[in-house]
Amino acid sequence: MSKFFYKGRIEKKPKHESFGYNTKRAAKLGTEANPLPLTVTSDERKAEVEAIVAQNNLFANITVNVEAKEDLVELDTILNKPATTVFEKTPSRNDPCSCGSGKKYKKCCG
Repeated sequence: MSKFFYKGRIEKKPKHESFGYNTKRAAKLGTEANPLPLTVTSDERKAEVEAIVAQNNLFANITVNVEAKEDLVELDTILNKPATTVFEKTPSRNDPCSCGSGKKYKKCCG
């Protein structure tokens, strides 16, 4: 059938991937389904790390290995996640000026 005489959709509907939806998203680290893999060098350090994990409501698999180097990178990245910055809204024309002059913004600093 020709494209010029057909009123419906000839082309197939695109899949979700073409719209930017991530259908193969990885699970979030620190959850019950995907716990953090942590390695410590002693049982005392394991108790300290377990307290930190419990305090932040996370889940972790902590292994004690004396020969290996301590690996807490995933825990540090989750605990030190940067906060979202929020900027103040710019005043509209008729709002009082923020410099404290008492005039409207449009007649003072605008």
